[in-house]
Amino acid sequence: MKTPDDRHRHDVALFRYGLIAEVMKLAPGAEQAAAIRARAGRIHSIPGSTRTRIAVGTLREWIRRYRRDGFDGLMPKARSDRARPRRMPPEVIETLLSIKRDEPDLSVREVIRRARGSGEVPDGMPLPPSTIHRLFAREGLMVRQSLSPQTDMRRFAFRFAGELWQADAMHGPRVADGSGRKRKTYLLAILDDATRVIPHACFGFGDTTANFLLVLREAITRRGLPARLYVDNGSNFRSRQLAVICARLDIALIHARPYHAAGKGKIERFFRTCRRQCLAPLEEQGIPDLETLNRHFRGWVESEYHLSGHRGLDGEMPLDRWAHTAERVRHPDPGLDLEELFLFEVTRKVSKARTVSLNSRLYEVDPILQGQTVTLRYDPAAPPSRPLLVIHDGKPAGTATPLDLHANTRIKRGNPPLRFGPLDDDPEAE
Repeated sequence: MKTPDDRHRHDVALFRYGLIAEVMKLAPGAEQAAAIRARAGRIHSIPGSTRTRIAVGTLREWIRRYRRDGFDGLMPKARSDRARPRRMPPEVIETLLSIKRDEPDLSVREVIRRARGSGEVPDGMPLPPSTIHRLFAREGLMVRQSLSPQTDMRRFAFRFAGELWQADAMHGPRVADGSGRKRKTYLLAILDDATRVIPHACFGFGDTTANFLLVLREAITRRGLPARLYVDNGSNFRSRQLAVICARLDIALIHARPYHAAGKGKIERFFRTCRRQCLAPLEEQGIPDLETLNRHFRGWVESEYHLSGHRGLDGEMPLDRWAHTAERVRHPDPGLDLEELFLFEVTRKVSKARTVSLNSRLYEVDPILQGQTVTLRYDPAAPPSRPLLVIHDGKPAGTATPLDLHANTRIKRGNPPLRFGPLDDDPEAE
């Protein structure tokens, strides 16, 4: 996973490449020199900098570095003191960390007070609490291990349908995956807090972000947009893409507090009911495959669970409660392309053979992207034969199509690209 600093370095490299990409295609000489001077004369929005101008010599240096080291040569060097306070001596940092590790319940200000009393902190040295807090957070020392006895544990319930959806995953039975072996399944489910209706739920072979996004998209298609989405802290619910999708749809994404399972009591109760009423009888008969499991599960939800009186609803059926309280449910804009919005994204570097790999399959991209890092956008539920959308430097860069080795044997190879010498030989450089 990229850190914020890694992402910044990546963005800077993409910016630099965008300035020199077309210049490098020109032969050394007056035309190339003019192109470099033209770019140096423009106003630029430089990532992470307030400067707006770039010198001719800087552009020439970027070209040299790209020809020598490729795309990685354009990345700024990472600081060796990253993630540590730069104005604080290492011995003071270690003193602060030692005190916090010995007594994890101490507040930041109490740690600072004890550090000053230890004699390890020079007189007059500033110890900003916000800086110390970030240091402890990076070292994993700010995570509470349990809830205090004073934590408010009162039960809650929303009044209207769509005010809050709860989402979680349940470990399911093992079923055949089509390759002759059995694999564990996971039920990814979404429950409406006010009505106990299940907007959508589905068994799959992985508790992944990609699978959850498919469930969420189908739930929105069927039941509209929730005002809030309440999830736990699992990696499948902590993805940047889920956060972006919720932001674009005006859904408040809420993560449960660590070690606070009581906040998900309603969906946990649904899982227990599902095991007892749906899975137990089905496992006695035998479950041949995933499709059969999901077919029986959907039938149970729609014909039994939704149509049975619920104790938490004073005996009312979930579908009836939804019908009585759904006047505030929002629906997606008719012009919104949900399929486009929910496309999954991964980052890949294009090989010298201008291929990228996704799910153990190779895809071909435009030759100009050779050696570059691109973003692939795709639908996890689509067949592998469907082309993938390619994004480079924040802009569409064509599609990635499945590699056809046999078709490539019929393609005539051209001459290798010319490699120009150093720009110092350019008579117009000065």
